[in-house]
Amino acid sequence: MTSGADDRVVAPSTGSDARTDPALPAGPTGPRGPRSKAPVESWTVLDLILWSADYLADKGVESPRLDAEHLLAHVVGVARLGLYLQFDRALTSEELDGFRPLLRRRAQREPLQYIVGRQPFRELDLEVTPAVLIPRPETEVLVDVILEWAAERDGEPMTAVDIGTGSGAIALSLAFEGAFASVLATDVDEEALRVAGRNRDAAGLTGRVELRHGPLFEPLRPGERFDVIVSNPPYVAESEAETLQPEVADWEPRGALFGGEDGLDVLRELVLGARDALKPGGMLALEVGAGQADTVARMMEDADGYADVRVRRDYAGKQRIVSGRRA
Repeated sequence: MTSGADDRVVAPSTGSDARTDPALPAGPTGPRGPRSKAPVESWTVLDLILWSADYLADKGVESPRLDAEHLLAHVVGVARLGLYLQFDRALTSEELDGFRPLLRRRAQREPLQYIVGRQPFRELDLEVTPAVLIPRPETEVLVDVILEWAAERDGEPMTAVDIGTGSGAIALSLAFEGAFASVLATDVDEEALRVAGRNRDAAGLTGRVELRHGPLFEPLRPGERFDVIVSNPPYVAESEAETLQPEVADWEPRGALFGGEDGLDVLRELVLGARDALKPGGMLALEVGAGQADTVARMMEDADGYADVRVRRDYAGKQRIVSGRRA
């Protein structure tokens, strides 16, 4: 975990004198913080957001005010925008006590999603824990690629397998939004499968999404064939570890991040192994790292058995999704 977060300075507390307690910040000095010199007796919603945003910014957090608002909304039990309707409300001691440890965790660069335990993904609201990668917007494009392909197949029921499912974001989205009669979700990590299972049950997809434990293609039964094989595999190169944000490098599961020295180890196995598990005409769709798309596309073109290899950009314009059809 990242060191350097100052545990002695956390969110304000009630019932103590901030002038004499070194564990507390000086706090806001007026109705809107340091812009007034008159002392205040309590913290309002806006006071706490402003102070916490400054505090998180000092710790290197990229979106300090947004994160402070999400944390406070989580504690108060309202949607984030609901805070805007109560900026001048004084917070209770219970709310401050609930907020303080969450702010400390974020200052230590623990991801916001792990702190609140949730992450929206397409039409789902997913539980996330440190056992799984936090679903990201680029993976929503991976789902788009599959759903667009499936929509061209005249609504016939299909099957899919999501290899390395993590939270279940891809598998559950395909079952929830697409014309898939069944979706298999696999993972080498049993705790990740437990998270995916809770997300599956919460989404009402217990009867359509099956979970199996094991690496890559091992959970598949002899002779099993699928219309779609999809994966967001580990693709970060080991040599890039030092370039990652602390939220990623120090908190997300390494086994789901790193794909060997060049980041391509698992992608190579997926390209080669998927040929025997795809139905004729079926699709292999992979999320890849920045700068890897051309290499992975060539892997598929050079491997015997793929046609119509395509590359799709993500929302940031980066080549992110590589797909091909089983010839």
